[in-house]
Amino acid sequence: MLSCFLRSSAARLSMSGMARLKHTLPELPYAYTALEPVVSGEIMELHHSKHHATYVNNLNAAEEQLGESVQQGNVSGMIAVQGAIKFNGGGHVNHSIFWNNLSPNGGGLPTGDLADAIQRDFGSFDNFKTQLSAKTVAIQGSGWGWLGYDKSRKQLVISTCANQDPLEATTGLVPLLGIDVWEHAYYLQYRNVRPDYVKSIWEVVNWTDIAQRFTKATSN
Repeated sequence: MLSCFLRSSAARLSMSGMARLKHTLPELPYAYTALEPVVSGEIMELHHSKHHATYVNNLNAAEEQLGESVQQGNVSGMIAVQGAIKFNGGGHVNHSIFWNNLSPNGGGLPTGDLADAIQRDFGSFDNFKTQLSAKTVAIQGSGWGWLGYDKSRKQLVISTCANQDPLEATTGLVPLLGIDVWEHAYYLQYRNVRPDYVKSIWEVVNWTDIAQRFTKATSN
């Protein structure tokens, strides 16, 4: 999976004198304060404008190093930059999903095909919510809790990833809903009580966005 991710990055690089495409920080679809009181405006501003921006900048720098190594035929250089691309690329991918997974008009229950799939694969929405919350809270250190879709089994799956490992590139599951449990996502407000943060985040989950991701995953 990682080799595919690296090939994708390499494909973005200049090999014939053309300018390399650079990643950019996506704008939030709402104001920094829009998710209050669940997530404070201070956390959102730091999380988006500082943390996510750093992943973007470091990813661009790593891809530039990769491009130089590719052009030079420097295999050691290509290998050396893999960790930086995986970490910062994962951070960029994960957060780009996370911002849209949340909404000031979120919360409530999923509907339609997504709701039916949750009922089918977990028995009930409450069972699904309990399982994802428990596994997310139990992550040791930093990481993400995910609801993903397994295309081969045509089934919803709960999974967790350490650090900024991207779900699809490392497990093959299509990411639908991600819960960030790095401390910078909640510590200023919830301190060390991660369970309270995970419990509250459900109040702003954007089921419209997740349903759209589910439809796309099941259609391809």
